[in-house]
Amino acid sequence: MHVACIHAHPDDAEILAGGTLALLAASGNQVTIVSMTAGDCGSGSASPKEISVIRQREAAAAAKVIGAEYQCAKFRDLAIFNDDESRRRVTELIRKLRPDVVLTASPADYHCDHEATSVLVRDACFAASVPNYSTNAKDPAAPLHSIRHLYYVDSIAGVDRMGAHIQPDFIVNVKSTFKAKRMMLAAHESQREWLKRQHGIEDPIQTMERWTRARGKLAGIDFGEGFRRYAGHPFPETPLLEDLLGAKVLGLGIRA
Repeated sequence: MHVACIHAHPDDAEILAGGTLALLAASGNQVTIVSMTAGDCGSGSASPKEISVIRQREAAAAAKVIGAEYQCAKFRDLAIFNDDESRRRVTELIRKLRPDVVLTASPADYHCDHEATSVLVRDACFAASVPNYSTNAKDPAAPLHSIRHLYYVDSIAGVDRMGAHIQPDFIVNVKSTFKAKRMMLAAHESQREWLKRQHGIEDPIQTMERWTRARGKLAGIDFGEGFRRYAGHPFPETPLLEDLLGAKVLGLGIRA
């Protein structure tokens, strides 16, 4: 199976789903990590061009830790919008990737880029199998034959922008791959200074560990990552991601 994780910025996928992506890759699945932007605003000292090059290199190194591929969709930070052109671009991305499962950002999160990515990916998953929907690409990929399974990863810290808790459908036990998750996030070295300056985060890896432990606590385990399956009509309702992860999935009794 091919699993594509499409999130806003380099390091978002690692923070929120790195352990799960490592599990999927280790069990023989193809994994592609896509950041919508190159992280061009993620620095207080380097220029947009300079930090974009650095962050894409870091993202590729992080993906390599688990044998995954990395791609950048070439949007700009704070400039991801749910508009016609963007929807067609993301639809073309999904048609080219042709994944079986798509993971994307939570619909409610602290950052406008996260929320816009969530909506765009959801709508593009639907549009990717519509034959008459043109992406206006120079060399367009063929439409998909069906709508793919769609899942939302956790929001940052498991809360929305007002601090309200967002309950996942299920938790994935990532204790066995937490070391790989740490290594993936550590590859984003350029963000240590930026996260301290802009977010007040002294140590990104320690903060990520605290969030991952808090998610695990919901299911009585050491380290966990939360997910919600998008079951809106006419998306697939079968639990494909859960089946791929098997015993690593712990339900919380939210959805039958």
